[in-house]
Amino acid sequence: MTARRTPGSGDAMWNFEDRADAGRELARELTHRAHEDCVVLGLPRGGVPVAAEVARALAAPLDVLIVRKVGAPGHPEVAMGAVGEDDAVVRNAGVISITGADEATLAAAEQRERAEVERRSRMLREGRAAEPIEGRVAIIVDDGIATGATMRTACAIARARGASHVVVAVPVAAPDALGQLTDADEVVCLCAPRDFMAVGMYYTDFRQTSEDEVVRLLAAAR
Repeated sequence: MTARRTPGSGDAMWNFEDRADAGRELARELTHRAHEDCVVLGLPRGGVPVAAEVARALAAPLDVLIVRKVGAPGHPEVAMGAVGEDDAVVRNAGVISITGADEATLAAAEQRERAEVERRSRMLREGRAAEPIEGRVAIIVDDGIATGATMRTACAIARARGASHVVVAVPVAAPDALGQLTDADEVVCLCAPRDFMAVGMYYTDFRQTSEDEVVRLLAAAR
């Protein structure tokens, strides 16, 4: 796996205006792929406005790659793992052990999130098939990475769908999470501070992205 960061940004406090601004900054690090057969895949919902700017800069197709975090009982922000399209699943054994969740609890949580994956797939793509990525460069984009569970699942899906090269591209990430992305061929991250706390800390405007906005961005890209 190749990891690239903007020089000197590892400990710098980047402050992106919003997700579109982060996408434009990220696109500058990916211009060398402008003449390759790429597909840009945003992780809904927050990753799609970032991905839209990357796709625009590369003149590449934009699609979503739908993954859902499986939250711990009573602490939904803590990822026990993630599930995604094509029945993909990643589990965080360490988190599961700490929470004490048994197999039945974990399976039930995964099933709930799978139902949401299916709903989002139908709604966000408006019934269209996913953009083919077999034999192409898959650039998977999110607005940031905290634990890495959803991005690891996304990489597994892209690999299973036959991507020739899997690139993870994010504006900001926790350093430990970057090291877990072993399914990616390349990781591009603008900012990976040692004192990382939360993705939203690196944005001036980090309001929620609506499903309507995701649908609008995908339609505009088409």
